[in-house]
Amino acid sequence: MDAGGFQERYYSSADGLMIYARDYRPEGPAAAGRLPVICLPGLTRNSRDFHPLALLLCRDETAPRRVISLDSRGRGNSAWDENKANYTLAVETADVIAACAAFGIERAIFIGTSRGGLILHLIAATRPDLLEAVILNDIGPAIEAGGLLLIRDHLNSGRKPADWKEATDILQQKHGASFTALAEEDWREMAFALHRDIDGRPVADFDPAIAEALQSIDFSQPLPELWEQFESLSQFPLMLIRGENTALLSQETAEEMVRRHPSLILHAAQGQGHAPLLHLGNIPAAIGAFLASCR
Repeated sequence: MDAGGFQERYYSSADGLMIYARDYRPEGPAAAGRLPVICLPGLTRNSRDFHPLALLLCRDETAPRRVISLDSRGRGNSAWDENKANYTLAVETADVIAACAAFGIERAIFIGTSRGGLILHLIAATRPDLLEAVILNDIGPAIEAGGLLLIRDHLNSGRKPADWKEATDILQQKHGASFTALAEEDWREMAFALHRDIDGRPVADFDPAIAEALQSIDFSQPLPELWEQFESLSQFPLMLIRGENTALLSQETAEEMVRRHPSLILHAAQGQGHAPLLHLGNIPAAIGAFLASCR
C-alpha cells in the first residue's frame, strides 16, 4: 500500500493490452468475509474518480471492504489500443471479466458510472455469477440523445487548458449550472481526475479516438437500448443514483427501471448533473447503507 492508500496493479486483457487498476485493501482482518467492491468509470474517466469514495469504503470503521477501481483501455494509466475499433462495450466488458480473473475475484459488488454501468448490463447478461449487487451511477438501459450530444460536443470542443487554473475554470464554466453542489476544491479535484500533468500542463487523460468516435453517431436514429440486459439485473440488489440535473438519464427512464425492478433503491444526487461525484453530500451514507445489506 502506498501513501495514496492503494496499490497500483496491472493485468493483461484477453488481447494482451495492459490495463491499470487501483487496489485499496483494508488493514488487518476487519474486511474478512466481505465481498470486494469493483468500480468502473465513465466514457473518458478513470479510477481517480473513485478515489475519495474508495478510501471511505476501505477505511470504514465498522464494515471496511476491499475496493478495486479500473482504468478502461485507452484511459488513465491503461495502454491505448492501436486498433481504435476495440473501444467498444463488448471489448471493455471482456476487460472487466479479465480483471476479476487476474485479481482472484469470483464475486463482487460493482459500481458503474455512466459507461461503466452499461458494461454492468452486459456482465449481468453474460457473467451473472460475478455479481452480488450493483450500483448504477446516472445510467440506465436507455439514455437521452440530448445528453449524449452535450458530452460529444464537450469532448470535441478543442479547447485545451494552458494551466491547472484554466482547467478548473473550464470545468466550472461548462458544468457549473448542473453541479451547484460542488465547492471550489471539488472543481480542482475534478480537474486533476480528468487530466494528466505533462510538463506542468494539464492534458485530457484518454485516447482522443474515444471522443472522436462520438462524432460518427447518427443522432437522427434512435439510440440502442439495453432493456433486455437490464432484465438480467432483476435478480440482484440494485441501487440507482441519478443526478438531480442530469441530461443523460431521464426521470421517466428511472421510473421505468423502478417499475421493472421493484426492489431497486433510487437515490437522487442533489445539486449534481452527469455523472454525480459519489463522495459528496449524503451519497456515501446511502451507498454504505446499501452495502450493509450485502455479503
